[in-house]
Amino acid sequence: MIQRSLTALIAALVASAVVAVNAQSPAVPKGTTGKSAVQVPRTPDGHPDFQGSWTTETYTPFERPAEFKEREYFTEAEAEAYAKRALERFLDQPDTDAHYDNSIWMTEKGPKGMSTLRTSIVTTPDGKIPPVNEEGRKRAADRAAARRGVGQYDSAQTRGLSERCIYWAHEGPPLLPTGYNNNLQIVQSPGEFVIIPEMMPVARVAPLDGRPHIGAAIRNIRGDSRSRWDGDTLVIETTNFTDRTAFRGASEYLKVTERLTYVDANTILYQFTIEDPHTWDTAWTGEYPMKRTTFPMYEYACHEGNYGMANILRAQRTEEEKARQAGATK
Repeated sequence: MIQRSLTALIAALVASAVVAVNAQSPAVPKGTTGKSAVQVPRTPDGHPDFQGSWTTETYTPFERPAEFKEREYFTEAEAEAYAKRALERFLDQPDTDAHYDNSIWMTEKGPKGMSTLRTSIVTTPDGKIPPVNEEGRKRAADRAAARRGVGQYDSAQTRGLSERCIYWAHEGPPLLPTGYNNNLQIVQSPGEFVIIPEMMPVARVAPLDGRPHIGAAIRNIRGDSRSRWDGDTLVIETTNFTDRTAFRGASEYLKVTERLTYVDANTILYQFTIEDPHTWDTAWTGEYPMKRTTFPMYEYACHEGNYGMANILRAQRTEEEKARQAGATK
């Protein structure tokens, strides 16, 4: 019964997959350094009002697939075929293999489709993140050696931040699509801009009042964000990361600049620039459209850091005791 139901679900979703894209990446409205001609919601003080619920979901790959090489855009047919293959791979999971990202319950909102004809979110010329430089490679090797040295199951502190429900890289900055719960809420006032992702719902507050960044001695996992208006584009600059944030292997000197611009009343062009000379010799960029949504924001009650961690460590201690006993009997 379950197998028949899942098969029917797969067929229905694949049949209904629609590529809702234009022939090119959404254009930035003209006059982003002044007032845009695009009719968008505005706050009482005249700035674009980004408040509401938005989704980042897309099957657009983060980096350009090798099969598309130097091609910046899909054709519409290629985009539709790519989205269909991605959906089929996602749904082609054994229905007996129940886990947190199982397709049985992750498809309640329908197929993602493609949000743009770009062949990658990364927009540097080859659609790839630049190679990590020598300093970044050495730091990565040192981190790996440190994890091996202390033992990954020695304590809660040696487990990953996402497993402990502290931080997930997609929540930003930069904000990136993820496997599920691709929704976020924006709240703004004349003095503050707030982004709340559905998955790991920590409100990131970016003051708009011109205050400087906090001192270099203070470091946050999500960095320290400050925002400003560039005409009708909201610019958010984030610095002061910790060395544990390690976005894509970055150092604590990572700097992320985000730009949010209305394409139309229901679409935000989200662009970001990544700078960290301690990891990459050149900056790199990315973009994708966010779409307004009426989906409700659900509570994301990540519990592994509260309950699962004790069992993870207890299980490891049990395995170690079994090994000791086995050694003692030899």
